[in-house]
Parts: sequence; structure tokens; C-alpha cells
Amino acid sequence: MKKFCLDLTVVSVSKINDRYVLIKLTHNEELPQMEPGQFVEVRVDGSPTTFLRRPISINFVDRKNNQLWLLVATVGDGTHKMAQLKEGEILNCVLPLGKSFTMPQQQEKYLLVGGGVGTAPMLYLGEQLKKMGCAPTFLLGARSQKDLLELDYFEPLGRLFVTTEDGTAGEKGFVTNHSILQNETFDRICVCGPTPMMKAVAQYARQKNIECEVSLENMMACGVGACLCCVEKTTEGNLCVCTDGPVFNIKQLLWQS
Repeated sequence: MKKFCLDLTVVSVSKINDRYVLIKLTHNEELPQMEPGQFVEVRVDGSPTTFLRRPISINFVDRKNNQLWLLVATVGDGTHKMAQLKEGEILNCVLPLGKSFTMPQQQEKYLLVGGGVGTAPMLYLGEQLKKMGCAPTFLLGARSQKDLLELDYFEPLGRLFVTTEDGTAGEKGFVTNHSILQNETFDRICVCGPTPMMKAVAQYARQKNIECEVSLENMMACGVGACLCCVEKTTEGNLCVCTDGPVFNIKQLLWQS
């Protein structure tokens, strides 16, 4: 897929909670084709400590309004600078990068599992699955109710279930404790979030013999496989997450079953 380096215009920056912002971007021409699970590399201007681009998952592509959405966790100088962007300012992005989730060739029952900022790629994936007539089930986890993200956007796309560690919303515990995993079966599971969570879901998928893909969040500096800082050990040798992923079938990963 062809890559682009585009100056995108900020439409809005919305504060979701104390840690997360939703940035909506547009372009004076039609945005290029992007697939669920891919990401962008963002140049952060005006931050003297941010020398490298920041990888951000594609949260959503709004074709009607020609907008790209980025859900950003403000964890360092670069992302804090992004959160301060104003309407009309420019954000330079290289896109789309990486490989996407596997889309259905026939009617399949998908479970999309997200934790924290890992919920970001699940929104666009769910919307694309629904367009294909394959309504997904979402299982989203967070520490507390205030940490659950974009529920209003997920609800129209399919069934939505949540867990919180403190029990303030949904079922108490981790996503792997949710009753839906004991009560229903799925053809395919797609996961993004903290590594321990992904490994736990992968273990469940192996036990149930369910196809499972995970989106890794290794540190990615260049996005094109040049710097090698995102290398993951796999059954096929060392692979760059930014070019050979970020989406991998769990059968490729050297994770404990």
C-alpha cells in the first residue's frame, strides 16, 4: 500500500479525561485508503525533547467528513504537545503504516478486545466489520469507569461489554474474567492493549482453538523498518513490528501458551 507524508489540518482536539485526547484531522484532498490496525507516524513540532516521530494507531476514518481520528494518551512531552494543538494548526503524518487485521472472507463471529489506549484500533475495525455485514462484539477493559474510552462511538456498531478492575462499570475484573468468554464462542478474536492482557487473551484463544490476532505496541521510531528498535522474536525469526505488524497472528509469536 502506498505511503504518504501529509500536512493534516486539526479539526478539533477533545479532552476525554485527564489522560486521553481525541484529535480529528482533515486534508484538502481525499484522505488515502487506510485499513483497520494500521498506524501513522506523527511529527511533533515545538517540543525540544521530541526528536522522533510518534506512532499513533488509526482510531477511525470518517469518510463522510474526510477526517482521520487519533486517540492519544498523553504520557510524555511529545504527546502532551499534541494535546495542546488548536483548530487550524498542522500535524504532519506519514500514513498508512503497518499491516492490518484480517478481514472476513465469509460470515464470522468476531470478538474485539481492547484495553486502555488499545481500544483505539477497535473502533475502525468494528465499523469496517459492520459495513461488511459482520457485526462484532466488543469487550473493553479499564481500571475504572473514568478510564473507559469512546463508549458512545462503540455502542452503535455491535454488542458492547466492559470490565473494570474496581467494578465501577461492567463486570469487575480483567477482560479475561468476563462471563461472555464462558458463555459464548467466537470464530476470531482481535486484541490490542497492555501486553499481559493480550497474552492472557491469547492463552484463552489457544485453549478454545480460536483464531486470534494481536496488535503489538513495541516502541517504533521510524515506522519503516530502518531503526530496528521494534523487533519482535517470532517463529519466522526477528521481525519488525512496524512493517511486518503491528498485527500478528498469535501463532507467529513466541508467547507461552
